[in-house]
Amino acid sequence: MAITRRSFINNTVLSAVGLAATGLPKFGFAADSNGPIKVATILDLSGGLDIYGKAMSDAINLAAEEINTSGGLLGRPLQMINYDAQSSMQLYAQYAQQAALKDQVAVVHGGITSASREVIRPVLDRFRTLYFYPAQYEGGVCDRNYFSSGSTPSQTVEKLVPYAMKKWGKKVYILAADYNYGQIVSAWVKKYVQDNGGEVMDIEFFPLDVTDFGAAISKVQKAKPDIVWSALVGGAHLSFYRQWHASGMTGKIPIASTVFGSGNEHIILSPEESNGILVCANYMQEIPTPDNEAFVKKFKAKYGKNAPYVHDLAMGAYQGMLLWAAGVRKAGDIDRMKVIAALETGISVASPSGKVTVDPPTHHCILDVHIAEVQNHEMKILESYSQQAPADTAMVCNLQKNPRDNKQYQIKL
Repeated sequence: MAITRRSFINNTVLSAVGLAATGLPKFGFAADSNGPIKVATILDLSGGLDIYGKAMSDAINLAAEEINTSGGLLGRPLQMINYDAQSSMQLYAQYAQQAALKDQVAVVHGGITSASREVIRPVLDRFRTLYFYPAQYEGGVCDRNYFSSGSTPSQTVEKLVPYAMKKWGKKVYILAADYNYGQIVSAWVKKYVQDNGGEVMDIEFFPLDVTDFGAAISKVQKAKPDIVWSALVGGAHLSFYRQWHASGMTGKIPIASTVFGSGNEHIILSPEESNGILVCANYMQEIPTPDNEAFVKKFKAKYGKNAPYVHDLAMGAYQGMLLWAAGVRKAGDIDRMKVIAALETGISVASPSGKVTVDPPTHHCILDVHIAEVQNHEMKILESYSQQAPADTAMVCNLQKNPRDNKQYQIKL
């Protein structure tokens, strides 16, 4: 199914940009060396995934403001161009082309779902525009023009599975979003459950617009697992947690997830609906370090009393901007290949999430991760793991040996 979907996405991209690009050069244009440096974001600021996109946009624009306040890059200010993809794959393709060809940006930061990433990525590859993907995802993308500033399963799922099994038991029931992220992450969960002597009783997949989980909850009740693993995504899937609580299951079968909280689910839901859920991520707003506390204070001051909780995807966007800026400074230029070469030296930045370092062979990040429990709209951090490498993607990707590689691998488990 993942291959079929990928083929569909590729065809969609070709349809959206192929004819329009006829006669155009297959590379980005040189920007005005005396003007502002243009940076694009393509995120869901409306639509079904805006629970992720709004905070991501706020975080990355704060990073740009900080850079401009400190003098810009190479003596030039950043000019942000923020596109609202409205959770539409067609708009993702359209805006990626517009960013590269019309606006002639130096870099694009964007995409939330893996499907949106795989729409953006080939467009920016074709027009030679640097791309940063800010979200945690299923791993396996190997592309020299692409950098991932979020986490992958070997950094989060690999930690949370044995922790939850030790706490609750060995029988796991998986509920997941029905696209490549949910499908591939479910396979990783199954691998780590089996590696730790457990059993996956069943896996069910749900389209992103599904809101009725009654039948699925009945199946879980009959199966009587020790743990429900949630890889559910987006605003519609919030219904699961509400219906789970309404059915009387809260506290009877616990829930673990590496995506819960990434859309502020623990803020939107009541404590009765969300308390006790275990999560694992690179970032939570509650990380008790001076750097993070200063960042959160600055974020809240900028966006006021209605400022969103700073979730893991928002931090991925923020630290992606920090990494790109560090690459530009080291390169002394915004030229795409010079910045890539600079990033490939293994650049590190001090992020509110901790130290974040580019892993040169994979263009993914070495970063800290934390296990936490939801308690009264907050994340109580239980365990932390320092400087975790993207070991899954490293199994299939080595851009130092194969710099022309350009695909997403499905890692054999």
